[in-house]
Amino acid sequence: MRVRHKPWAADRLAEYPDFVVTEPTQLKGKWASTFKKAGPLQVEVGSGKGQFIVGMAQLHPEINYIGIEKQTSVAVMLLDKIIESGLTNVKLLNTDGGNVDDYFEQGEVDRIYLNFSDPWPKKRHDKRRLTHRVFLENYEQILKPEGEIHFKTDNQGLFEFSLASFSQYGMILDQVWLNLHESDFEGNVRTEYEEKFSSKGQRIYRVEAHFPKKKEIK
Repeated sequence: MRVRHKPWAADRLAEYPDFVVTEPTQLKGKWASTFKKAGPLQVEVGSGKGQFIVGMAQLHPEINYIGIEKQTSVAVMLLDKIIESGLTNVKLLNTDGGNVDDYFEQGEVDRIYLNFSDPWPKKRHDKRRLTHRVFLENYEQILKPEGEIHFKTDNQGLFEFSLASFSQYGMILDQVWLNLHESDFEGNVRTEYEEKFSSKGQRIYRVEAHFPKKKEIK
């Protein structure tokens, strides 16, 4: 996502500590205490301008959400949406989502969303894809047993790579959509990218998958 650099963005983020968490490592294992109401914790890695994460928080006030966006000039737009919404069940991390195990304790997160991640189409860059096994290992650490990943993209190559990566890692594919907007799926909250690509007639792919519960060693 390319946006105009906003030199004032970091200062604005710092003005809203109730919404923007600046020291996430200090809250590892303690995220429940930062929200007004107790509830499941769901995380979106790469929230962009925030249409999805804020939309989900509006639809599900019983769930607590964290949006991770590393680009400061983009994260400030997500902050504006949170402020305008008046929501108290969504927070923002302006940091790299590739190191989620640094911010969340083992089993602290209920679900992870990956929406329209950078496809990194060149083969030599496959380890940068957020569905590569390197990242799956981190997600598995912070998710509860049988924790879920919900993934959406317009990129067929990334989708096929992700299905293979999930399967090879041992994840269970619960549901797969090859054309989400032509399906009977209900409750879909669209991202900004999703609206853009869909308006051009591009298919939207989606998958829900979960990590199997680890067997106890006797």
